[in-house]
Amino acid sequence: MRMPVGQPPQAVRPTCPRVRFSGRTVKLRFLRNISIQSTRSVVQATGMARVQQNFNSAGVGLFFRLFGGGQSLALPHLAVPDIRFVDWNKLRAAGFRGLVFDKDNTLSRPFALEVEPRLRGALVHCLAAFEGRAVLYSNSAGLKQYDPDGAEARQLEAALGIPVLRHEDKKPGGGCTELEAHFGCPASDLIMVGDRYLTDVAFGNRHGMLTIHVQPLTSQGEPFGVLLARRVEEFWVARWTTAGVDPPSHVRATYTSLQDFIKEPSKGSHPPTVAAATSGTTAVAAAMPPDPASEN
Repeated sequence: MRMPVGQPPQAVRPTCPRVRFSGRTVKLRFLRNISIQSTRSVVQATGMARVQQNFNSAGVGLFFRLFGGGQSLALPHLAVPDIRFVDWNKLRAAGFRGLVFDKDNTLSRPFALEVEPRLRGALVHCLAAFEGRAVLYSNSAGLKQYDPDGAEARQLEAALGIPVLRHEDKKPGGGCTELEAHFGCPASDLIMVGDRYLTDVAFGNRHGMLTIHVQPLTSQGEPFGVLLARRVEEFWVARWTTAGVDPPSHVRATYTSLQDFIKEPSKGSHPPTVAAATSGTTAVAAAMPPDPASEN
């Protein structure tokens, strides 16, 4: 019997009228139906969680507060196409001690459980430069509201090979107690890397990290709410940059020459975005000499 596409197989009742069903057969069929219904409930719950995840109350609240001042929180210290264009060795030499990565559209395509193939070499290189001191800080996996038992976090850790930090609040909300405890250093020694201005960049800037904005890897697979929010963010960040707003000052970086943190692109690659017309922000960056007090 051919079953409808997309539906689980159902038990087929024999057409012979003389066939009798025993109590055991009825019990097994009942348990099987319960199992199918439970599976559907889990799938529906996961889908609902993703729908709810599209709304970020902390991000929306921050966006409206920025109109009253503090627009610099949404502006990154560095803006590059992707992680291949960052000189991770120089960042490590400047005294930074850990990397905090967003996942979707930063290291992988939305909801994918693998690193984007063209970024694998760069990720290996930056992890080597920081001796593996990196975590994923996601608004889904590891967030106790949506991943209370850490199942999705464990799945990501197994797939990507990078620890997923368990935390209480969505970016840009919440503190960074978990991050500082994980790395054993102040947040100012950490680097936040992500593709969203009002979540990743704003979160990092709020806590004094160096922030790096990367262009999203793809728009395919992104929820409509995320696409819309991204357009709004880019529009206002471009306007604030044009108006002369700078990122927050950083204890290990000045506005004079952060270009040292950007690598020359390889042949055939697009150059890093330095102008606001391309990236929505100016890539300002300058490495200060390593702080002897921070070298333990």
